[in-house]
Amino acid sequence: MVSRTTSRAHAWPALPLDAWQPTYETLHRWMQIVGKVRMACGPWVNHSWGVTLYPTVSGVTTSVMFHGNRAFQIDFDFLEHQLVVSTTDDRSAVLALEPQSVARFYKRLMQAMIALDFRVEIYKKPNELADTTAFDEDETPRAYDPEYAARFWRVLLQSQRVMSEFRAEFIGKCSPVHLFWGALDLAVTRFSGRTAPRHPGGILNLPDWVVQEAYSHEVCSCGFWSGGGPVPHAAFYAYAYPEPEGFAAATVQPREAYYSDELKEFVLPYDAVRNSKSPDETLLRFMRSTYAAAADLGGWDRQALERGESPRAGRA
Repeated sequence: MVSRTTSRAHAWPALPLDAWQPTYETLHRWMQIVGKVRMACGPWVNHSWGVTLYPTVSGVTTSVMFHGNRAFQIDFDFLEHQLVVSTTDDRSAVLALEPQSVARFYKRLMQAMIALDFRVEIYKKPNELADTTAFDEDETPRAYDPEYAARFWRVLLQSQRVMSEFRAEFIGKCSPVHLFWGALDLAVTRFSGRTAPRHPGGILNLPDWVVQEAYSHEVCSCGFWSGGGPVPHAAFYAYAYPEPEGFAAATVQPREAYYSDELKEFVLPYDAVRNSKSPDETLLRFMRSTYAAAADLGGWDRQALERGESPRAGRA
């Protein structure tokens, strides 16, 4: 069982990619399966907002889904290390989170849902991954380290808290803070209110229409990603679409942030946040400064879109 202590080191734990990557790759595929269940059980919401997952006090959830006139949800519990399928008619199924193949996880989840009278068909191949082996055919042994699964969840939770503060400073159209299971990144996206040039698509194993609908309007997006490829460490990111001229050369904060020519994004190593004197302020400086660069260079109507520090509900 994971410790319930609340020290800063516990809230912002170390998450070295080389140590936790086997568990990361496992969770990425498991969360795609659960995310696709959510996608199958509701209408399409603009910019793919209807398919995302959300951090909770113990893990990650689909939130409420509907199957006919019944409702259910699926929760990853990273304190007790179990997957819980809960229903509105007081029935549930609990599956242990443990080392197992993707195929075994898929079959156990589908069997549990059928036992609860939820039959849901999903597209069985992963998105945004090079390996597109169907979930029910992926028999590769997969790791699951409870400690690193819990660390990942804690990073998501603290990131959500700070990103929610950032979100509240904006009164224009803005996404929730939510977890996309395609790239497994926690994101919040601000919109200028203007339409954008048609996105060229071309994202690995993702239909072009999904990308083009997601970027139908001008955006500035910030988020957290566990890393991989050109960024061999966990990191926060920020980008704009369309990217305004001069954005890559903009001065942003803190000093550890840099622009990745390969990703076309600003990157701030997670450790620069975790090890700073104030992780909250360090992350907020990154999000605010990258947004300011995108908005100023892109000619956003900042006076109409921003309100600065948000009031506390408790003061009302």
